[in-house]
Amino acid sequence: MATITKKFTRAYGLDEIALVPSNRTLDMDLVDISTTIGGVKLNIPIIASAMDSVVNAKTAVELGNHGSVGVLNLEGVQTRYENPEGVLKQISSVSNAGYVELMQKIYKENEVKDDLVLKRIKEIKDSGAPCFVSSTPQNAIRFGKLAEQANADVFIVQSTVVSTHFITKDKSKNLDLSIFCKSMSIPVLVGNSTTTEVTLDLMRMGVQGIFIGIGPGAACTTRGVLAIGVPMATAILNGVAARTAYLEESGRYVPIIADGGIVNSGDICKALACGADAVMIGSPIAKASEAPGNGFHWGMATPNAVLPRGARINVGTNGTLKEILHGPSNTDDGSQNFSGAIQTALATLGAATIKEMHDVEIVIAPSLLTEGKVYQKAQSLGMYK
Repeated sequence: MATITKKFTRAYGLDEIALVPSNRTLDMDLVDISTTIGGVKLNIPIIASAMDSVVNAKTAVELGNHGSVGVLNLEGVQTRYENPEGVLKQISSVSNAGYVELMQKIYKENEVKDDLVLKRIKEIKDSGAPCFVSSTPQNAIRFGKLAEQANADVFIVQSTVVSTHFITKDKSKNLDLSIFCKSMSIPVLVGNSTTTEVTLDLMRMGVQGIFIGIGPGAACTTRGVLAIGVPMATAILNGVAARTAYLEESGRYVPIIADGGIVNSGDICKALACGADAVMIGSPIAKASEAPGNGFHWGMATPNAVLPRGARINVGTNGTLKEILHGPSNTDDGSQNFSGAIQTALATLGAATIKEMHDVEIVIAPSLLTEGKVYQKAQSLGMYK
């Protein structure tokens, strides 16, 4: 008989854990929830996803005004169309049966224009808001130089799974991250990763921040299409292990950003307790009245010409960006006043800063979302809206 050598490792999602109070609590005034990513200080540890339904130049400015930051996707409709509002309206109006074909057409028929890349970055920079932009690895060299030229603050190389070397048939697009990071005059962040080994290798390349998470996004179907992914709580811990090892090795602290599967304020708090320095969120921001998706949300891989890996979901509209980020909240499900919820969680847990939040005790709690919630579940209230 053949010997079975493969073993399964138990991994945990954010829904399966809970945070444990310590022997102290704090006054809210003693809590500081700011963080620094790519050399840019954010008053709240929230980054809006580089998705066309979430961030355009206007929302990036508004997010900056509220102490957050939005990442502009340099390969999306904002840089393909001079007036993208009509295109976005088409996407939000098409039927469920036709949205993939429509998106493939929209993203294929117009190439990204360098002048629009420069224009969109300038629109953000002129406001004084921090300007974070992103591209896929195969186009990082081209768009990285444009981002430098336009004085963007941070450049993000982002794909479903990132590696230290991206190799393509077109050798001019081959990306060696170590060489790329050294060549860039602005901070380079990369994503996405879920393992300690790869995350540590990426840190050694000179990146200044790493996004953790593959497949848990509200609109992402990667886990169904490719069967690839690691539940978020475990993925973050893997990234933190790499960060700790690299800090001991080099003396340099590289921030971890939890990206995906974060739906409400409780998820944000759990991600921070697992060790994240900030979170990247899409669907919660797509619900804002200012969001370009008009109440709909989709991922970057949705319009892929060969193998789409994302759905267009109807998230609706539940408030302004200000209400979602700072309140006041008129909901009871954690979908508004994220900053207030984060401050309250830290104060209740006795953590004065996000780094102190990293030391909070965490327990495995599979009954966290069901225990005692029979009426909420039956009536679709609160946690079960």
